[in-house]
Amino acid sequence: MAVDAATRRLQTPLTDDQVLDLRSGDAVLIDGIVYGARDAAHARLVESLAAGQPLPFDLAGAIIYYVGPAPARPGQSIGSAGPTTSSRMDRYAPALYAAGVRATIGKGYRTAPVRDAIVEHKALYLAAIGGSGALLSQRIVSAEIVAYAELGPEAIYRLTVRDFPAIVVNDAHGADLYQDARATWRVDTASL
Repeated sequence: MAVDAATRRLQTPLTDDQVLDLRSGDAVLIDGIVYGARDAAHARLVESLAAGQPLPFDLAGAIIYYVGPAPARPGQSIGSAGPTTSSRMDRYAPALYAAGVRATIGKGYRTAPVRDAIVEHKALYLAAIGGSGALLSQRIVSAEIVAYAELGPEAIYRLTVRDFPAIVVNDAHGADLYQDARATWRVDTASL
């Protein structure tokens, strides 16, 4: 894949140095292991954390992709795998960042408590382009369920990704691409 000189490469698991080096608006390509999980799996992870129970994967440096993939067709590792609306995971995200997750991938805005947790725990929120699930699935080399198989597409998947594209929306320094872009492109319609 041709890479623009400004595009940053990330290898999982993420380190504090990798996270702190990124800024809101940076384009990234991710290589390594990313965990796919949605609402039901997040609820179980947070319940396990609260109860002091072991988790199905190590959260230290992990990236969680908010995805519920479609079934794979023959010859594919995974079906369509587009991002889910991130706000659905906002009630769980601060606890997972506190437990070691260093980035999440989804679409849409994050609440103030999530943005605060991102700064406090040196983390990132990355956006993937909604509606591009078929294209994003081509960046997933392998997929296997690692926990909560009974949840079907909401199970936790271990995804091996190569050149998985995303944009840094919220960085560890408190910047928010969505807020900054609105301010930059605001037009005073009264003067038109």
